[in-house]
Parts: sequence; C-alpha cells; structure tokens
Amino acid sequence: MKKILSFIGLALISSSLYSQGSPDYGNGLKINLNPEGDKYIRFILWDQFWIRNTEMNPGSMVGGEPTDNTWNLGNRRARALAYAQISKRYMILAHFGINNQTFINGGATGTTGTGGYGNGKKPQLFFHDAWNEYAVVLPGEAGKFSLTLGGGLHYYMGLSRMTMASTLNFLTVDSPIFSWPLIDNSDQFARQMGVFAKGKYGKFEYRMSLNKPFATDLTPTNSLVSGNEVAVDNNGNPNWSKAGYFEYQFLDTESNVLPFKVGSYLGTKKVFNLGAGFYHQAEGTRTSLNSNIEKHDITLLSVDAFADIPLGNAKHKMAVSAYAGYFNYNFGPNYIRNLGIMNIAANDPNFVGQRAIAGPGNLQPMIGTGDIIYAQAGLLLPSQADKPKIRIQPFAAYTHKNFDAYEKPSSQFDVGANWFLDGHHAKITTQYSTRPVYTSPTESPTSKGEFIVQLQIYL
Repeated sequence: MKKILSFIGLALISSSLYSQGSPDYGNGLKINLNPEGDKYIRFILWDQFWIRNTEMNPGSMVGGEPTDNTWNLGNRRARALAYAQISKRYMILAHFGINNQTFINGGATGTTGTGGYGNGKKPQLFFHDAWNEYAVVLPGEAGKFSLTLGGGLHYYMGLSRMTMASTLNFLTVDSPIFSWPLIDNSDQFARQMGVFAKGKYGKFEYRMSLNKPFATDLTPTNSLVSGNEVAVDNNGNPNWSKAGYFEYQFLDTESNVLPFKVGSYLGTKKVFNLGAGFYHQAEGTRTSLNSNIEKHDITLLSVDAFADIPLGNAKHKMAVSAYAGYFNYNFGPNYIRNLGIMNIAANDPNFVGQRAIAGPGNLQPMIGTGDIIYAQAGLLLPSQADKPKIRIQPFAAYTHKNFDAYEKPSSQFDVGANWFLDGHHAKITTQYSTRPVYTSPTESPTSKGEFIVQLQIYL
C-alpha cells in the first residue's frame, strides 16, 4: 500500500510538471529526501516581463507630462515558490515575490524622485502564500474519497476556476482580474488567512475555506437621495468569510496537490470540467444615506466550464483550450472598483475636457455589483517536424460586464498568440486588448486599447 500511495503521489506531481508542455523538464528543481522520492522539496522560480503600449484615458499624464499614448516596461511578476512533502501526509508551502514593478512606480513604500530609492525601485518582497496541510484521508484509503485539511495564508479562495488560476500557464497573457474580486482590499493579492479543506470523490473535486478577511475601512460618500448610495469596502471587525468551489471532471482527472488551476495543458491531457463556486462575507461593505450607515453582505457566485482537448492526428499535437464563466457579484448598492494593471499615469490637473470616470491611464471599471460573462479559447497549431518545440497558439477572449452603477453594459476583447519556445517554461505572448472608457454613467462607453508583449520563463 505504501508503494502504491507513493506511486500515486509521484504520478500526480509528474503529470502536473508535464502539463506545462515541456517533456524535457522532468521533475524540475526537486530534491528528494528519501530514496523512494515520496519525501521531497520542490522549488519553482518564474518571471513575467511586459513591454506594453497603452492608449491612455483622457486627462492622463506620466512623469508630470501630459500624454494620450505611452510605452511601458515592467516586471508583472517575479516570484519563487517552495513546497516540501515532509511525509506522505504532511506538506508545507511558501510562495513569495514581487508584482507590478515599472520604470516609474511599483517600488518600495516611500520610494520617489531620483536616486537609489527613486521612482519604481527596490519593490517590496512579500509572501503570497504560507500554509501547511495534512492529508486526513489519502487516495485509496477510503475508496474514491480523499480529504486534506490545511491552514495559513492560502489560495483556496473558491468562487471559480479562474479565481484559483495558476499564473504560470495562462491561455491569455494574464487573468481577467475581475475573477480576483477582492484583490488587495480584503485579501492579500488574492489570498486570505484561514483554514481549508480539499479532496476528491471519484471525478468530483471539492475545495472549501473559512477565513478572516483583512480589515477594510473606506469611508462611504454620504448620499442625500435614496437609491444613489455607493457601497465601499468597510468591514470594521471583519466577519468570517466562507468560500467554496465544486467541480466535476468528466475526462482526465486533474491534480489537486496544489491549488493552482492550469489554464492551458497544450494537449498533454484530455480535460472537460464543469464547476460552480461561491464567496460570502456578512457586512463586508457600507453605504451612507443622510449620514445613516448601512452594512451590506458580499455575496459572489459563479458557474464555469473548462476544456482542453487534443485534436486530430496525435503526431501533430494539436489541441483546443477553452474556458467560459458566468459571475454574479453583489457587494452592495452601485459598488464599482476601478483597476488597471501596472497603471503608470496620474491625473493631469490642466486637462480640459471629459475625463474618464475610472481615472487616468488604463484604469477601467473592473469589479462591481452586477453580472459578468467571460469566455476564452485558443488553438495549439500543429508542431513542425524540424522544430518540434516551437509551437504557436492563437487565442481570443471576450468579456461582457453589466454593472448596476452604469445604465449601459460594456464589452471588451483580447486577441493574441502564445509563441512557445519550450512549453510554458519559455514563451513569448503577444496580445491586443480593449477596455471600456465611461465618461458618463448614463451613456455607452467608448473604447481604448493596449498592446502587450510578455516574456516568460520559469524553472
């Protein structure tokens, strides 16, 4: 039985590694702690570097200079992760790094001006994850059922597959961001502190967590008219949050050793899953009407589907990857959160004209009370006999948002391609994306765009 369990664990690890699309990678940066290899430490290191051209929202300036179009360079992510299987039941994990460092911002707290601690320099290194877990019921001990319990700063945040997405193997250049609906408000970069349970029953996989959200204290703007209140993140002494994600895996079974959901398997697995999830925190936001404060629950729901299917003759190694999800968010009345990845712009105080409601740079209404529909699909083109490692995967994505705060919905799209040099371990991604620009809450938005080239490497 011990040998069988060891084999299962190694098979799960190997399939996770091979899923990155590089058969030469083997077991990666792994140190075995015993001859059988079922006690080990594994290290993962990665960097995602962006070169980007952005059409700015009206009224933007960069470095004190007004602009409507700007080039930008930045480290989207530079991270390290280590996990150790101390025994067949006990595992610990630590994940740390930096995000969103540009030539002008994203540096350490207080960095500004010119010099050794100037604009954008020496960003803060912090922990993204730090937890331990214990396998109460290992695979094979109770028929089809398994159960693992854990606790710490963790990524088992429920809601959707995209909410727990791996950043190493996105189909598109990045997450659609709205799938991390609490990002850096009541969570720490998509994580909260708490306890979790995960496991399987045959083809059914479950993940649940109970967490103490990080405290928020934004002051709501007082409204004098009922119906015009705007909810903001203010949870005081936070109530516990509850989250879960439940998924049925019709074809190949995915590994759940780590929480990170694969975005594209590059034809190395045959996967079709349907899932549903939730997140709930009582009294997570507040509004003010005639100086009377009202608290509101945060209730987030989703249903989604994921497929990654090899196509045609096996020797061509073609595959289609697709994901679709419906998200229903309730943060309280008229809640809107405007975000922009690595936004480098500030407001131009001398601008004359209609500014974007979201603000300068590439800010957009990213998260809000209302409904979101998202879909993405990509096609891995046939491999070439003379250059089998060089692969091309064109893709497209579409997002439709209907937020209560705006009378008109918005639509946006992403189109691009992954240029694989060695699977996801060494790839270049090119992508053009649009975003909505609202200048009035009652009118349809206009659109701005940006072009991104990402250089990714991970070990």
